[in-house]
Amino acid sequence: QVQLVESGGGLVQPGGSLRLSCAASRSIFSIITMGWYRQAPGKQRELVAMVSNGNSTHYADSVKGRFTISRENAKNTVYLQMNALKPEDTAVYYCSGDWPITGRYWGQGTQVTVSS
Repeated sequence: QVQLVESGGGLVQPGGSLRLSCAASRSIFSIITMGWYRQAPGKQRELVAMVSNGNSTHYADSVKGRFTISRENAKNTVYLQMNALKPEDTAVYYCSGDWPITGRYWGQGTQVTVSS
């Protein structure tokens, strides 16, 4: 079993920044992928950003140029730096990780609210 704990969410004004963190209870060195998803009220969960074992990254079109995903293996942590936030970025953000054999795990989510 793997625990993923997100932190860093909160209330921010439009144009502001937040950095989300996802700390894993297991080494992320051998992950297949780790990603950030979000779910707004009444909408389906969607992929925001993903980083692979080889450090290639993928972003949703809606966040390209504004969000950056990164990983710190020594701390078993993945980050999501979010800049130029918009009200439409408001959602619960979830961290996920895919490990060989054991499969995918999810965090409990952290709320991000962008509002003036």
